[in-house]
Parts: sequence; structure tokens; C-alpha cells
Amino acid sequence: MNQGNQGPSRLMDEFAKLMTDAAGVAQGARREVEGAMKSQAERFLLQMDLVQRDEFEAVKEMASKARMENEALKAEIDELKTLVQASAKKPAAKKPAASKTAAKK
Repeated sequence: MNQGNQGPSRLMDEFAKLMTDAAGVAQGARREVEGAMKSQAERFLLQMDLVQRDEFEAVKEMASKARMENEALKAEIDELKTLVQASAKKPAAKKPAASKTAAKK
């Protein structure tokens, strides 16, 4: 009877070992597939000629500064236009004519 108990127990041990080995093989295969996919994705991205994140951020910052400068210059131009229009509406003040006696001296 002792031998009968060893048979199924040994069979279960062998099955567990087989499953453990299969899990190890599956893990190795998964790592290989992930590595291959990562390598392929990197090659694909390099071929697309994409910019690096830091380069993108630098250009984005430059564009933001240029936009702020343009807005400031536009505000200044609008202010100058208002001043020119206001001065154009005022009648020109006549300068008093210089006296002839002052001119003779």
C-alpha cells in the first residue's frame, strides 16, 4: 500500500516540476519577445526622425517667449496708434508770428 501512495504523489511531483519548467520557459520567451519588440520599436522611432523631449521643450519655451513679446509689441503699437489718432484730432496750435522788430535786431 505504501507503493501505491508513492505513485500518485510522485506523478504529482513530476507534474509540478513540469509546470515549473514550463513557466520558466514561458518567462524566458516573454522576455525575448519583449526585447525584440522594444528593439523594433526603437528602430521604427529612429526612422521617423522624431525630436528629443528636451529639444521639444526648448523650442516650446522659445515660442512662448516670442508670443509674449509679440503681444507686448502689439499692445505698444495699439497705444501709439491711439496717441497718433488723438493728436491728429486736436487742432494744431498756431505759433505766434515773430515780431518784425525782433527780426531786425
